[in-house]
Amino acid sequence: MEFATLLDAMNQASGFELYRLRAAIDRVLADPKWIIAIRSQLRIGQEIEYFDARANKLRPAQVREFRTKEVLVRETDTGEHWLIAYTAINLGGVDVRIRDNPQQGLSRHEVAIGDTVGFLDHEHRQRSGQVVRLNDKTVTLNADGQKWRVAYALLHRVLNSSKAQTINVELIKR
Repeated sequence: MEFATLLDAMNQASGFELYRLRAAIDRVLADPKWIIAIRSQLRIGQEIEYFDARANKLRPAQVREFRTKEVLVRETDTGEHWLIAYTAINLGGVDVRIRDNPQQGLSRHEVAIGDTVGFLDHEHRQRSGQVVRLNDKTVTLNADGQKWRVAYALLHRVLNSSKAQTINVELIKR
């Protein structure tokens, strides 16, 4: 499902239309067929991932107990127990990130070993480095004496300042 397109449409809707849509979704999710379909694929002790709407991300957990409309899980990271809806469990390994601009970043075919590329780190600091390895979904690069693995979508081109100076000098000589 293309969530970015859906979000664009929802941004055009009125508050009442969004409320009506939420009511329709709640009614569909309340259908017992979803609980039966999901519960049939679960077992006590199974490691799962569920979507935490408050944190807007997937969380790893272990199934502890089945209830009528919810399942009791123990979060792997914190050890806390939570009752979650069966439909919050990500059995299919679905990518939950919503991309507003899917054309952002570089593709694997635009990057080569030795290229200088940039990205924003976890603390939103601009970093740049040289590509040392191409992986299926990420590149490995050396930046500031550290190795980083960065997704292609997070990369952007960086003009090497020494090359820029060489180009400028050549243009001035002409």
